[in-house]
Amino acid sequence: MSKREGLQLREPGMIPVSAMLEQILGDSYAAYEIFQEALPGLEIEQDWQWYTPYKAWFAKGQHWWATPRGARKEKTLYWLYVYEGYFSVAVWFKEKNRAEVLEADVSEKTRQLILDAETMGKLPTFPVVFDITTAEPLDDIYTLLECKKRLER
Repeated sequence: MSKREGLQLREPGMIPVSAMLEQILGDSYAAYEIFQEALPGLEIEQDWQWYTPYKAWFAKGQHWWATPRGARKEKTLYWLYVYEGYFSVAVWFKEKNRAEVLEADVSEKTRQLILDAETMGKLPTFPVVFDITTAEPLDDIYTLLECKKRLER
């Protein structure tokens, strides 16, 4: 089975709620809750959206800020996907920023994820994807989210 086929949250009329996520994620739900609790402190808002090409619900994490002239700007920082027993967080970076991302204060495992990430599609971007079952990788994710906010504003 491909990873795409393993996606959960396949009912277009059923917006994901905590009880549903807890049932699907099982033991990984604790890490999901920790991640959700950290978002306000990181100035990130998460919104669930239905994506027809994948026929699944994905969560989009966005950062909002005001320009010096008061205009409201937004940047998508991550995409979150739910699978049976775990969730994935994908943080996309521009290829031109790879060297700077590699300088972030992250674990060797995450540094290897960054090095191994392949450029996707026609745009020169690459995803750093974390499959999360425990809270262990969350600090590295927070570091990369802060890095993305700083790099691509």
